[in-house]
Amino acid sequence: MTIMTRLMGTAALGLALGLTTLPAMAATPDNMLVIANRIDDITTLDPAQSFEFAGSDVLRNVYGKLVNFDPENLDAGYQPDLAESWTVSEDGRTITFTMREGVKFQSGNPVRAEDVAFSLKRVVLLDKTPSFIITQFGFTPENIDETIKVDGNTVSITTDKRYATSFVLNCLTATIGAIVDEKTVMANEVDGDMGNTWLATNSAGSGPYTLTSWKPKESVTLTANPDFYGGEPAMKRVIVRHVQESATQRLMLERGDIDVARNLNPSDVEGVRAADGVEILEEMRGRLMYISMNQKHPELSKPEVRQALKYLIDYKGMESSFLKGAYVVHQNFLPKTYLGSVNENPFSMNLDKAKELLAEAGVDGMELTVGVREAQERLEIGQSLQNTFAQAGITLNLEVGTGKQVLGKYRARELDIYLGAWGPDYPDPHTNAGTFAYNPDNSDEANATGLLAWRNAWDTAGLTEKTAAAVVEGDTEKRAEMYHEIQAEFRDNSPFAVMFQKVEQAGVAENVEGLSLGGAITAVSYWSVTK
Repeated sequence: MTIMTRLMGTAALGLALGLTTLPAMAATPDNMLVIANRIDDITTLDPAQSFEFAGSDVLRNVYGKLVNFDPENLDAGYQPDLAESWTVSEDGRTITFTMREGVKFQSGNPVRAEDVAFSLKRVVLLDKTPSFIITQFGFTPENIDETIKVDGNTVSITTDKRYATSFVLNCLTATIGAIVDEKTVMANEVDGDMGNTWLATNSAGSGPYTLTSWKPKESVTLTANPDFYGGEPAMKRVIVRHVQESATQRLMLERGDIDVARNLNPSDVEGVRAADGVEILEEMRGRLMYISMNQKHPELSKPEVRQALKYLIDYKGMESSFLKGAYVVHQNFLPKTYLGSVNENPFSMNLDKAKELLAEAGVDGMELTVGVREAQERLEIGQSLQNTFAQAGITLNLEVGTGKQVLGKYRARELDIYLGAWGPDYPDPHTNAGTFAYNPDNSDEANATGLLAWRNAWDTAGLTEKTAAAVVEGDTEKRAEMYHEIQAEFRDNSPFAVMFQKVEQAGVAENVEGLSLGGAITAVSYWSVTK
């Protein structure tokens, strides 16, 4: 059975299941938002531990943060949320937040500076996967009582050194920056877990919605918070249903069972465009598709060869064919809309230029292996690369495996070339600059697998120092310019060929207004929706 046959069979099965298990429904109520999405990645809804896409969607709507993004003006960057204002000390290390008065948690408890301190300290003490977003500023279990302090209606945080204030504040907009109700959480503590078990399936926030239920691989239900300081949302209930198949999501959308379909494939997107009563909402997301070249390889370590391969990629051809609007050409490590992002895409398919560069490097044909995760779009990209590389005498073998298998070899520096995707961990330029262009120790002993530059054995040719300088620059405009310069050098000299940026295409009922999927910097917002 071919890959296409397997995919078609799965889609047909999903459609059949949709027809037999999804009862016919009238249009959704005017005060209810119903969404189909793949939510089987949710493992917990404790904001100190959640690190998955679908979980981030839920938690953005349940918890307030010190600073946050306005869904109606994402371009404005972070804005005051539970903190109405903040000041920065002269040495740049201490940020003092003044709390917004009169805000309540969903329990009815007031939101206090003490709750902020508790929430941030809790992240450090629990030390779950996403805690690095906070602990990278030098917070440890031993020093948090001195570095995170409350004084009346203010809370201050003191970092281990001066960083760009925008860097710190951007990190506080991440899911892990959610402020929880200390009294409610600690009333549900079990065996010293600081409420971690209870918060996996319950909420203790001050946001526009309360978590009513989470049924794994089935649904999430949220109920509007009538006391939300921004005003009670128009959608009194939000239901997110786990629907795996694109065909089933499309069917549900077109017959009015749901308001939003989040996981449509390109063919179903085109089908929805032609249907009555529904439309496609497109938003640029932060995920990048790239290839990288191992600098341990004697030929790939030559600058001319790295450049040649970047001219052997049919960027536009892929964008206009099998990717079909799901990705757009983007050749920089900062996604569009990020501070410091640029629009320069200097590379295009140019066989003559590639052959000229290979000749300069003394390379006349070679055989390479590329690691590819077993996912349809990546396989198709890999096959395109095989075709165009072959035109320059390069044999490219696809080594296909599960995500775990391919990433294991990539992290061990064992692949000639890696084809994969990268998504930001938090909405600040350092989240990508600090992995693509930063590698302070390139030795095998360093084992810095979290750094993509290290995985490719690239010493960054001076960009490590420039990246370290950018993350502590306090002038936002100057900081953005520093990232412009870093990316210009990166495009020309690095062993990375960033190719595409993800575009989410969601099917939406035409009476739904104000839905923001979060752009490239945050998660979806439900409280801005009206019908």
